[in-house]
Amino acid sequence: MIEDLKGDESWRIFRIISEFTEGVDRLSNLGYAVSIFGSARLPLENPYYQQTVEMAKRLAKENFAIITGGGPGIMEAANKGAFESKTKSVGLNIRLPHEQTANPYQDITLDYRYFFVRKVMFVKHSMGYVCMPGGFGTMDEFFESLTLMQTQKIYPMPMILFGVQYWQGLIDWMKSTMIPNGTVSEADFDFITLTDDIDQVVETMIKHREWKEKVKQQAEEENSSCS
Repeated sequence: MIEDLKGDESWRIFRIISEFTEGVDRLSNLGYAVSIFGSARLPLENPYYQQTVEMAKRLAKENFAIITGGGPGIMEAANKGAFESKTKSVGLNIRLPHEQTANPYQDITLDYRYFFVRKVMFVKHSMGYVCMPGGFGTMDEFFESLTLMQTQKIYPMPMILFGVQYWQGLIDWMKSTMIPNGTVSEADFDFITLTDDIDQVVETMIKHREWKEKVKQQAEEENSSCS
């Protein structure tokens, strides 16, 4: 029995490696991409769904690829906007017992068994996050990436909470409770943008892309001067 368990664990490691390998391989030429998160439960008629479609179209017009979790609701809206705008529309699907069914607006589809592998793919291949109204999964992605930036494990990137009415209470609680207790600092909130303005989302992503291009160019010049 113990030996059988050891065998199962060994094969699990290979499955994890294969998920990492496939994701890196298929997304290696994606270019600049924005991840859009949000609830799988919001229907077509919800205003946030409609705003997400428009946002994805606007980002696609500026040559950003769009990455989502691949499911229904807000994820479907983001993939739909990208798909209809002829930009790369990526779905990082997760196998769940309910809620997660792949939406039809993906031209690059990946399926994951493990949440943590999927999270790495979001961080590795995104240059910015937009969190539309969502539940625990959306907040999980938001706080995970926020923690990575706070601890300097990844370079800073735009972290946008879209929907002031939805997110304002969370921000207020963090500032009124966490800062006075010393568990976070005021500067940590510099990572977060709270907005209802699609124009601001697009402009923020464009500026960050320009900054990344400048840093990349400087690095290439330094490398060439050293060689």
